[in-house]
Amino acid sequence: MKGPLFYSKILLFGEYGIIRDSKGLSIPYNFYNGALKLDENPSAEAMKSNASLKRYVEYLEQLQNDQPELVTFNIEALKTDISNGMYFDSSIPQGYGVGSSGALVAAIYDKYANNKITVLENLTREKLLQLKNIFSQMESFFHGKSSGLDPLNSYLSIPILINSKDNIEATGIPSQSATGKGAVFLLDSGIVGETAPMVNIFMENLKEEGFRKMLKNQFVKYTDACVENFLGGDMKSLFKNTKQLSKVVLNHFKPMIPEQFHGVWQQGIDTNDYYLKLCGSGGGGYILGFTEDLEKAKQSLKDYKLEVVYQF
Repeated sequence: MKGPLFYSKILLFGEYGIIRDSKGLSIPYNFYNGALKLDENPSAEAMKSNASLKRYVEYLEQLQNDQPELVTFNIEALKTDISNGMYFDSSIPQGYGVGSSGALVAAIYDKYANNKITVLENLTREKLLQLKNIFSQMESFFHGKSSGLDPLNSYLSIPILINSKDNIEATGIPSQSATGKGAVFLLDSGIVGETAPMVNIFMENLKEEGFRKMLKNQFVKYTDACVENFLGGDMKSLFKNTKQLSKVVLNHFKPMIPEQFHGVWQQGIDTNDYYLKLCGSGGGGYILGFTEDLEKAKQSLKDYKLEVVYQF
């Protein structure tokens, strides 16, 4: 048995901001994917995944008992498949901010949820919000607190625009150009990031009035502008605002940036060769980069591993 593929995602803009109602833009990233599988001879990795699914099914059973109006599953079928050794076969790196748990949640919902909302129906705002809410509860098992966006993106495999907590919509993004000089890229920090501790730091910081002010007047302001610039294809303004966003993150989100990247981050701002921002919650994993000149950025970052996500 092998189920359908679910892709990783990249939140281009909105990490942390969406907790405070900033805009956000999330796109599927087809380079990585995962699927539910059953093998005759499972590997050690498969057995580890299977053990984690055993714990997860208990959580899902509790979830449907507590909130039957939200979601119910064919728990018996899920338990049977897990006891037969089902696991999540995934190339999505964990702790890298590209939605490894999101793809798993999407796969489980797709196969085992009762009365599921499908991609084929007319996806009204109400349905999108309902899905996001279900996924938020399902993914909380992995992160403590989840917006539900990663699984939503993975499940629908379309770009999603977050206008605010209660206002999300499917969106189109400017088409890619393989010969474009501008690019969005991933930089591998070589460190695995943990989501929960990073979110905890952020929540602690929110208790300070100065931090809340900075979020509203700078972080959310530039994030919203970046989303609008990107969707509108206004690349000149996009880079101006991304530079400001990169500065704000370096000044106020230092714990989320691995220490050995503080200098590289500053170098981008000083030279304008590229601008870096967090990919997911930070603390390791990937760092997201934006550049107007990909060749220049590659030259500047020649000691690092770059993966191009989007060219324009």
